[in-house]
Amino acid sequence: MNICIVGMGLIGGSLSKAMRGNGFAGKIIGVDKNPQHCTIAMYCGLASEFLPLEEAIEVSDLILLCSPVDVNVKLLPEILDRIKGTSKVVADMGSTKADLAAVVKNHEGRGRYVAAHPMAGTEFSGPAAAIENLFYDKVAIICDKEKSDEDAYLLVMAMLQSLSMRIQYMNSADHDVHVAYVSHISHITSFALALCVLDKEKNEKNILSLAAGGFESTVRLAKSNCDTWTPIFLGNSASILEVIDTYIEKMNSFKKSIQENDHESLRALMDRANSIRKILK
Repeated sequence: MNICIVGMGLIGGSLSKAMRGNGFAGKIIGVDKNPQHCTIAMYCGLASEFLPLEEAIEVSDLILLCSPVDVNVKLLPEILDRIKGTSKVVADMGSTKADLAAVVKNHEGRGRYVAAHPMAGTEFSGPAAAIENLFYDKVAIICDKEKSDEDAYLLVMAMLQSLSMRIQYMNSADHDVHVAYVSHISHITSFALALCVLDKEKNEKNILSLAAGGFESTVRLAKSNCDTWTPIFLGNSASILEVIDTYIEKMNSFKKSIQENDHESLRALMDRANSIRKILK
């Protein structure tokens, strides 16, 4: 089939590599407003051609939205208008869903849309960062399955399964709460830690020369693209603010134990945190 990928960055490029490799896609049509992305993607063989969105929709069976989430919110109703009455399917790969669900809630073409979120990524961006096996054995979340037409849902599920992904189901509201806890807060804390160290580096020029593996792994996400993450943080602000409050509460618990030289309390906090080993094996 012909697949249109809107936004040929890390996720879009990695989808293209994987689907061209496994034969799921017959032809990949790219859509991207960044001329440099188009050039790099063509050079890397990620797309057969790049077309304006309207033309790409006309010649595609499946349209995948891999742009920043605020762009997806603007594009989705327009695309549903264009594919209304056809067998074409549109799916987004974004990290938040509630805004998308709201904007197409009453759209007569809502059934042709599938909300999907492959839980995979790196701190790098752009088509040159694409990885063919990025999605292998990762979780893919499909939201509001019951609101998608069966053939649309089955097509997107088949695509995700062709990537060897494990599929889970949620509604959009629950999805946004859960990803705030397991994904979005990780990026915020990484950005914040990087700022702390950079501020200290202004006065103590050698501090970064002491950075070892623990610091690098913790702050790695601070290299993530701000154009991608700014709309995610703002679009999921209610859930993220809830998580930040919880995070600050836990930080204050550590602060209190250290201030009071409370050995037992400090050990208890870390011992409780160690139980994450049972989940993340």
